[in-house]
Amino acid sequence: MSNYTIDLNCDMGEGFGAFQMGNDDAIMPFVTSANIACGFHAGDPAIMKRTVKSAIKHGVAIGAHPGLPDIQGFGRRNMTISEEDAYDMVLYQVGALQAFVHAEGGVLHHVKPHGALYNMAAVKASLADAIAEAIYAVSPGLILYGLAESELIAAAERIGLASAREIFADRTYEPDGTLRPRHLPGALITEPAAAVLQVKRLIHSGGADTLCIHGDGSHALEFVQTLHQNFDKEGILMKSPQQNRS
Repeated sequence: MSNYTIDLNCDMGEGFGAFQMGNDDAIMPFVTSANIACGFHAGDPAIMKRTVKSAIKHGVAIGAHPGLPDIQGFGRRNMTISEEDAYDMVLYQVGALQAFVHAEGGVLHHVKPHGALYNMAAVKASLADAIAEAIYAVSPGLILYGLAESELIAAAERIGLASAREIFADRTYEPDGTLRPRHLPGALITEPAAAVLQVKRLIHSGGADTLCIHGDGSHALEFVQTLHQNFDKEGILMKSPQQNRS
């Protein structure tokens, strides 16, 4: 695994109002990309601005993390939406975060759909295409983060977006390569050693550009610290994917 480069991304800014979710301040120095909630499943203007500022301070690539309009369910409940709905939701949320990034002198780097929107689009080509079209409309230079070997990656290729094939350290997989639903036993990995073993296996199998840690997980900080230690030992370089500005 020596001389391998991977991005370490984390979902962040997922509090709301007075309610804090995750440990963003402690985690931010350990990641190379931050996926920032845009107000639909979590986040609000003040949290978005604060998280953007923190990412810029630490030199972390900034991504929009658009989700379904479901704060109570944290965007993790499936909803019946049309392709037009998906396009409009993503365009609206990415545009909102882009405004904060621009105001702080930063550059929006990528877009990673959240939760149920991510999982639905991973297997439904028409939804994936709508999401990719919305991202392309904002900027063709943005990178679409999607589950490795999923419809999201295929949609990015169809429209001409750069993509980052994502793997997970804290989630388990179904035999078809999709993420195991959270309501099923064994869906979450809670032991750092088990997370490291899964990451090594997935990296060895090839086809991975970025590795996700869920910032709302109770073990998130421990996971990123353990991964850092193992990556350092094995000579794995952590770096965010390069944007296509051609």
